[in-house]
Amino acid sequence: MPKTPSPAAGPPDGGHHEACAHAQDIPATPRPPAFGSLECRFRMRIRDGDHVAIGPGKIALLEAIHACGSISAAARHLGMSYRRAWLLLDELNRSLTSPAAISGHGGHNRGGCILTPVGERIVALYRTIEDKAAASTQAEIGSLLALVKR
Repeated sequence: MPKTPSPAAGPPDGGHHEACAHAQDIPATPRPPAFGSLECRFRMRIRDGDHVAIGPGKIALLEAIHACGSISAAARHLGMSYRRAWLLLDELNRSLTSPAAISGHGGHNRGGCILTPVGERIVALYRTIEDKAAASTQAEIGSLLALVKR
């Protein structure tokens, strides 16, 4: 009977694990301002006409790629298809003056994917803007949420 490798040994071809090995490294989405069971979420998008150049889904994908090391592992972690993740990343990279992430070719070592300095900067700026927007409007959000029937 053939011996089955343990999950800790990794796939026999030396590629990536099926699940994201560094999921704990993906930063938690900032907790939105809340009032009881109500919460307010900032969902910033940078649009060019009907096209979303940068938005919450693309930022989550970049964070997952950074933690997981591949588009396929990031897609699995986020519960989306590889094709959807690839299309989002392709659309993002085409929207920028320089790519946010670069991929190696698949095959024996399964190429992987890494964020470029531009990708790292986009994530940092996006999360900073979310934090500052929430902090600077906390009183108004509290007042608005107090008017909503629960």
